[in-house]
Amino acid sequence: MKTIQLNNKAITPSKIVCIGRNYVEHIKELDNETPSEPVIFCKPNSAISDEINLDENDEIHYEGEICFVVMNNQLAGVGFGLDLTKREVQSKLKTKGLPWERAKAFDGSAVLSDFVEFDGNTQNIHMQLLIDGELKQYGGYDLMLYKPQQILEEISRFMTLEDGDVIMTGTPKGVGKIQRNTQFTGRIFQGETLLVENNCPVK
Repeated sequence: MKTIQLNNKAITPSKIVCIGRNYVEHIKELDNETPSEPVIFCKPNSAISDEINLDENDEIHYEGEICFVVMNNQLAGVGFGLDLTKREVQSKLKTKGLPWERAKAFDGSAVLSDFVEFDGNTQNIHMQLLIDGELKQYGGYDLMLYKPQQILEEISRFMTLEDGDVIMTGTPKGVGKIQRNTQFTGRIFQGETLLVENNCPVK
């Protein structure tokens, strides 16, 4: 089983619960409908990785996200994640009205930073994704359709969240194809304070 780090302690998520279509501008850039409730899907433990591995047979897109680790049914830690997506595969599945797992839940599709404990205030949490030093994505609480605590409560209505499970809260606009020989840098801030920085080269 894959593990993640929370304040340098290894924990084992049973699953990763992801929120789709949580930023208006990202909904527009993919020409999707705005949901009336959170769009929820899962990735298995085997999706967890600390590096970006490209599949020669599929076009992989990046989606940077604010992530939370759950302990005792609370948002206990925050980190940065990349929801890797086989976009062409996803588009075909969506056209046919089929589930997204082949495009979203493949091995290595959740590239996660270490997580750090925080004071529980999500209102000033925001993220940046830079590629080769250029800002590609920015998102945070104010831009989310569904806020982190709302997401936690909605998931808990129908699914048990085990200690160590990760919630990926959705991606802002600016997604795109991953190119080889580039450097991804994900950052999580609380206000002006940098909580997490994760550097991930693509080879």
